[in-house]
Amino acid sequence: MQKRKLGTGGLEVSALGFGCMGMSFGYGPPKDTKEMTSLLHAAVERGVTFFDTAEVYGPLLNEELVGEALAPFRDRVVIATKFGWEANPDDGGKWSALNSRPKHIKQVAEASLKRLKVDAIDLFYQHRVDLNVPIEEVAGAVKELIQEGKVKHFGLSEASAKTIRRAHAVQPVAALQSEYSLFWREPENTVMPTLEELGIGFVPFSPLGKGFLTGKIDAETKFDTTDFRNTVPRFSEDNRKNNQALVDVITAFAKQKKATPAQIALAWLLAKKPWIVPIPGTTKLSRLEENLGGASVELTPKDVQALEDASSQVKLEGARYSPFHQQFVGR
Repeated sequence: MQKRKLGTGGLEVSALGFGCMGMSFGYGPPKDTKEMTSLLHAAVERGVTFFDTAEVYGPLLNEELVGEALAPFRDRVVIATKFGWEANPDDGGKWSALNSRPKHIKQVAEASLKRLKVDAIDLFYQHRVDLNVPIEEVAGAVKELIQEGKVKHFGLSEASAKTIRRAHAVQPVAALQSEYSLFWREPENTVMPTLEELGIGFVPFSPLGKGFLTGKIDAETKFDTTDFRNTVPRFSEDNRKNNQALVDVITAFAKQKKATPAQIALAWLLAKKPWIVPIPGTTKLSRLEENLGGASVELTPKDVQALEDASSQVKLEGARYSPFHQQFVGR
């Protein structure tokens, strides 16, 4: 698989990464550890070198899974993880409280190093911007961890352009991770010009619209009770029915290119900018192989324009987050 560079600090990864969250969190109960370990091994064997996790996924379970599974390939892979959450006693112990105080960041780093079985965290993201801690203090804490050799690169997630600039002035930001896909194109206006100006990579999560752009989800689909899509307005039954028109556009385009809708969605992201590295997640080998096939689908500028012209005619319904999650976005 081709490689891409995130930021100007020399962080090179596979053009498609692997979002590991769903193996342990968010999309139903945690999956079988042996099966997920085999899948992570299969990803490495197929050229994936970039794996994304976070302490809050599980919590802690996902980092443990990724650390154990990728230990044999440590010299071949880049592992990204995140800090910034903690258990909230006012919310029954759920990980719903933000905490990016420097002392906490350093505690999280030490714990993540152990769970990931690594000497240094390749890419350490602030998971969500904490308005109670100046971003300069956050960047400064990560800068100290980099100077100590415990972290290699600094990242932000769902941050505003203003916050990105302020952080980057203290410690260069290698990558921003935010949602971006044909299902959610707001970053094109809000952050991508800043990323391009500053030489920061972009790592789109949910590049397949939380599975919607694969064409495998429709208005009749029933999600597990623990699946967070139950809380997403855009995934209500009525909104799925209305938003199907976008999937139909992508499906028609996929037929022309002899590809699948998922492959077109990923190829579109890869064609947008050379510093974009999507991180689709899956728990199935067949889906992994399908996703990786997206890196081989070449879209010309005319193709990209045609796809955008057609898809922009669809009026998408529903917010992408519940009010609780939305409050942490774009700070």
